[in-house]
Amino acid sequence: MRRYSSVWVALFGVLVGMMAMLALQKYNESRSLLRVSGNDWRKLNLVLQTLDDNYVDTIPRKDVTEAAIVAALGRLDPHSVYLPPADLEESETQLAGNFDGIGIQFNVPNDTAVVLEVIPGGPSEKIGLQPGDRILRVDEKNIAGVKYPQDSMVRRMRGPSGTKVTITVLRDGVVTPFEITRGKIPVNSVDAAFMVDDTTGYLRLGKFARTTYKEVHTASQKLLDSGMKSMILDLRDNSGGFFDQALYLSDLFLEKDALIVYLEGRHRQRQDYSASGKGILKDVGLTVLINEGSASSSEIVAGAIQDNDRGRIVGRRSFGKGLVQEPLYFTDGSGLRITVARYHTPSGRCIQKPYTSSEDYAYDLYKRYTDGEMLSADSIKLDKSEVYRTVGGREVYGGGGIVPDLFVPVDTTRATPFYIACNKKATAMRFASAWFDSHKAELKSIETYPALLSYLDRAGLEKAFLYFAKTRDGLAPADAAEWNEDKPYMMTSVRALVGRYSRLGDNAFYHLYLGIDNVYEAARRSL
Repeated sequence: MRRYSSVWVALFGVLVGMMAMLALQKYNESRSLLRVSGNDWRKLNLVLQTLDDNYVDTIPRKDVTEAAIVAALGRLDPHSVYLPPADLEESETQLAGNFDGIGIQFNVPNDTAVVLEVIPGGPSEKIGLQPGDRILRVDEKNIAGVKYPQDSMVRRMRGPSGTKVTITVLRDGVVTPFEITRGKIPVNSVDAAFMVDDTTGYLRLGKFARTTYKEVHTASQKLLDSGMKSMILDLRDNSGGFFDQALYLSDLFLEKDALIVYLEGRHRQRQDYSASGKGILKDVGLTVLINEGSASSSEIVAGAIQDNDRGRIVGRRSFGKGLVQEPLYFTDGSGLRITVARYHTPSGRCIQKPYTSSEDYAYDLYKRYTDGEMLSADSIKLDKSEVYRTVGGREVYGGGGIVPDLFVPVDTTRATPFYIACNKKATAMRFASAWFDSHKAELKSIETYPALLSYLDRAGLEKAFLYFAKTRDGLAPADAAEWNEDKPYMMTSVRALVGRYSRLGDNAFYHLYLGIDNVYEAARRSL
């Protein structure tokens, strides 16, 4: 009986297996199989179409499509990105060299916008706006005293050329509306350019826009006419911009046929870019300042100067962006920035830092602080698996930015409680604005740097600032020793901010601020 029982169990198992196979076959026949392979882009289209045909609710096609684009690009490098229409317009505006608007620079020291500069020849200058004006309303929208976002203020003031906007300001206790017709406003790349002594010029470049080469050439010629023999080119916190402008800027300094940079990618054959030898700064001594905010086009220039042994690089390791993007535009106003190649410095370095982990890439600068790199050159992590050499035979390394020839750490000496408290409350900035209100005529009459220094020396700013900090913000130095430690930094900042309200504008600000700039001081000592 046991033998027969085992046979029946086996037969039953076979029958059950056959029935399961038939059921699975029927199920598979009833399914609609969509044939794709892992390398087939068609799968994405099939998913979206199937959702459209079968999803329970109405699908927001635009949102889903854009989310799919962002997700797809997110699997590539950090600089291949999708830009919705508003973001693309803002990006293009920043690099175009001009935009439509009213032509002012302003700051918000408290909760009210204060005009810092009226751009010469712009709509606001023509209609009579002045530095120091408090902006109360834009058209009928109240923006003063309500913590209105600064970027929203900008959007309200900008608009197409030819359109009108009413800016209501408070000036000397009087409220006045100004109807302004918007126009084209130039966006400057050169933040400041001036002589720091009889033979040394300083030029700070904020971005690489369409007008960069023209601006730098014009500013450099003025410095040459003033006797410049050496230049300090400040590229700190310059995040880059147009590639061709980096080539033109490098060309100003290099001899004929000196390699500036070369590009290469999977679908891009190697392309070399060399100097013409016609630059007006070929014979000028050169020092380039960089830091962790110097990226892309700034690194092209710094790499070309370093690898050709043309000048000295001073500061901290640059950002490390060695990828080249090309734009793609859509008819709905959106666009893509797609990485198509890597750029290499003349020695062959690709200075793109690793991006295998998006989280590590995003927090790279933070890690530089925690790893001690901002304080010590010995903490810089270099990829020494491949050694490159400059024209003169010096060893340089790739894999993560331009490492300066002279390292200068972050200045941590000014971190006293009073100094930190003033920075948190923007006390110096608000004091400068209040000082301008009371001394407008005096500041507006100043036209030269020596005259500004003379005014600041006799203005009694130290006493006035300490009184302002105590009565307005409830701040005071702990004791005389703390103030003696803070004074060189705090009062230099105050003088620079007050000086900005003179006719010298940003030239005055940067010239004065260099007095507490340890990277600049190191560069001067190395000349």
